Parts: sequence; structure tokens; C-alpha cells
Amino acid sequence: MRISFHGAARTVTGSKHLIEVNNLKILLDCGMFQGKRAEAYEENIHFEFDAHEVDMVVLSHAHIDHSGNLPNIYKQGFRGDIISTPATRDLCAAMLPDSGFIQEKDVEFINKRARKRGEPTVEPIYTQKDALRAMELFTTQSYYRTRTIAPGVSLTFKDAGHMLGSTIVILDIEDRDAKRDLRLVFSGDIGRKGSAIIRDPETVDRADVVIMESTYGDRLHEEVPDSLKRLEQIVVDTYKRGGSIVMPAFAVGRVQQIVYMLHQLWRAGDIPPMPVFVDSPLAVDITSVFALHPEAYDDEIRDFLRREYDPFGFSHLTYIRNVEDSKRLNFRREPCIIVSASGMAEFGRVVHHLANRVEDSKNTVLITGWQAPNTLGRRLVDGEKRVRILGEEYSVNARVEVIDGFSGHADKGELLEWAGAIHAKPQRAFLVHGEEPIALSFQQALIAELGWTVDVPHKGQSVEV
Repeated sequence: MRISFHGAARTVTGSKHLIEVNNLKILLDCGMFQGKRAEAYEENIHFEFDAHEVDMVVLSHAHIDHSGNLPNIYKQGFRGDIISTPATRDLCAAMLPDSGFIQEKDVEFINKRARKRGEPTVEPIYTQKDALRAMELFTTQSYYRTRTIAPGVSLTFKDAGHMLGSTIVILDIEDRDAKRDLRLVFSGDIGRKGSAIIRDPETVDRADVVIMESTYGDRLHEEVPDSLKRLEQIVVDTYKRGGSIVMPAFAVGRVQQIVYMLHQLWRAGDIPPMPVFVDSPLAVDITSVFALHPEAYDDEIRDFLRREYDPFGFSHLTYIRNVEDSKRLNFRREPCIIVSASGMAEFGRVVHHLANRVEDSKNTVLITGWQAPNTLGRRLVDGEKRVRILGEEYSVNARVEVIDGFSGHADKGELLEWAGAIHAKPQRAFLVHGEEPIALSFQQALIAELGWTVDVPHKGQSVEV
């Protein structure tokens, strides 16, 4: 069996891992690389393998860095099954066409400028039409329902606790060339215990080969209750200053988590009656998908529902879909909370809200998720005093606060706990989905504490196991 690492290798984005066994090619995830615009375009538009030759894609979850290049692999000739949980399929049905729309609009802007300069034009990585065609390839499989997906290969999903529908992928393989049976486990993105809405991550008791994420493999997060208390304090302090809060948030998972937590704080009377606006058409659509999948909820939110509360709706909350209402938010001067995409503040409506509020010291920019290098979100987290937004320079006078306890990713201790639940040491383990220094640090932790044989592959590296 051969494993080739075509993305999320010594970096966090663009998850793609190709398994070759029994004359089959099985791709684990097909995610978009996120970073500098020109670099990301080149990374995403070209594959290091022939899309026609891939037999199937097994998708761990719907986040764009795991699913976002599925329309492109379709565009380049892939016609096999895309296997996911039902919730992941429904989330992708909203996210991938939206991503295609963004590709088209980005290229429209770039080409308009290129024509003025007499430079070559470019094509979108994929279009909305490509995304809709790719959706035709989805087939769903629920948690714990083991089934044969190819001769000598069976698939089981367990709950990764990272986001709605997220999975740990278990492939039980009869390797006919090597005349042996083995179990390959791909962790996907491992969530945190106690996260809002979704269930805690599950574990796997047996694995011969492990491909494991390492996003926060060098640090410990705040505990979730401590993060909720910090959220409360930031809201109260900003309100007392007469300011507003702008929260860049991922439309899938993080927006719903934040809304639910603000609802809890509002209902308990712990925060002032500040209007809350969720300004993202995609987030509105995604929240509707969350409502369709209560089978993925944890006990806490089930109890909330039993008391006849809507987790994603309360009297001070307004969802905004149309552009006109979004623009009107920029004229509000009374305190409010604006939750808007994109989560790394690179594009979308949140960019306009930051441009209108980042220079006012009364306001707060609240970051609650991982920020990729070279993004506006990362520059704000790193404390830069001047940033470029929509082509203009702005002074960062607003307070920039970071809460990492809402992260959907396990921290070092939780990752070690997940790995330690595998009773016998795997023959081989590979760390992916982590920036290089972090992955190398976590490699040493796994060796020292669990005695594992662990590699941190480079992009494009192939390994025989």
C-alpha cells in the first residue's frame, strides 16, 4: 500500500491524501489550499495526480480546507463516488456552490484589472456549475455503518467531534499484494470535549497505520467554560465603552457555536441587550442545515431544545442575507455585535465591517478561530498596528481579542489522549494538518509519551507501508 501526501503536509490547509492499494486509488479529502492569493490559485488549480484515475473520495468533513476542491477534481475528470456523512453532504451543498461563486467573482475582479494593464487573464478554479455537478457524485454513509466500498476495502465512520457531520475515517483493508490485513485510520480534524452543539470526539481502539492531524500539537487551549466567561467579559467591557464587536467567523460551525453561546449568555442575563447580527448569506443557509441534523447534537443542546428554546434564534438576534441590510450596519453607532464571514477576514462582508470599525478605540475585533499565515486575521492577531483592507491602509485602534477555547481542534493534551486510546502502537503514523514547527513538536511528544514511530511528511511525498 502506498500513501501520497498532496496537501496539509507541514501546513494546515488543502487536505488531500491518496491511498493506493489493490489497484485502487482512494483520495482522503480534497481540500482547498488557503494563503496568498497567487500562491493559493496555483496550488488549487493543479493536482499532482490524474483526477481521472481516482476511484473515489472519502470526505472527513465539510470545511473548505477539506472539501473545497471537489468541484475542481470533478472539472478535471473525476467521476467516482464522494462518500461522506449525510450532514457533510448537506453542508457541502450550501458551501461548494458558494465557493464557486466566490471563484467567479474573484476572477472577474482580477481580469478587469489585468485587461487595463494588458496582462493575461485567468479562469476560475471552478464555477458554481462545477460545484453543482460535483454534488451529483455524493453518496452518504452514517456513523458506525460499516460497508464495503471496493473489493477488499471496507469503510466505517466515527464521530470526530470537530463540526457537524465530521468523521474519523476507518479503512479496513485486505492488502492483496502484501497478503495481509491492515486498518488505516485517518483522524480528520479531532474536536474538543465539551464543545457546544456537537458530541465529544470518539476514539479508535486499534490501528495499524494512522494519519493524524496536529493543528494545535504544541499548546493547550483555555477550558470551554473559561472561554465562555471571557466572551461575557469582552461583550460587557465593549458595551460599557460604547463600542461594537466585529467577529470574523467561519460560516460553518463557528457562527452557530457563537450564536448558541451568546443565546445562553443573553438568556441568563449575563450580557447587555446588544443587538446581534449574523451577516452572511452562507451562514444563514448553514444554520438551516444544522437544524436538519439533531442526530449530531450533544446532550446539552438537546436539553436546551427540550425547554423549547431555539439554539440559533433569540429576540436580539437578526440574520442578514441581502446586501442592502449589510451596508446599513456600517451606519449604526449604538453598540452591537456583528458576526460575519470570512473566518480569516480575507474576503466577504466582514472585511467591510472591519474597515468601518477598526480605527475606533471603543470597538473590539474578536478572533475565535485559527488564522492562516498572510491573512488579515493573522495580521490582526499578530498585533500589526496598520493593516491593508480593500486596498486602503487603516490604523488598528480597536482592541483585538483572541479566544482560542472555542476552537474546533483538540489541543496537545487532547490529541495525546486520542492517540493513547489506540491500545497497541500503530506500525506507522503520519502527522498532517499542522504548521511545520508544531507538527515536529507533536511528533516528539508522540515518540516520548507513546513510543510511536511517527513521520511528518512533506508535500508530494509518497510512502510504502
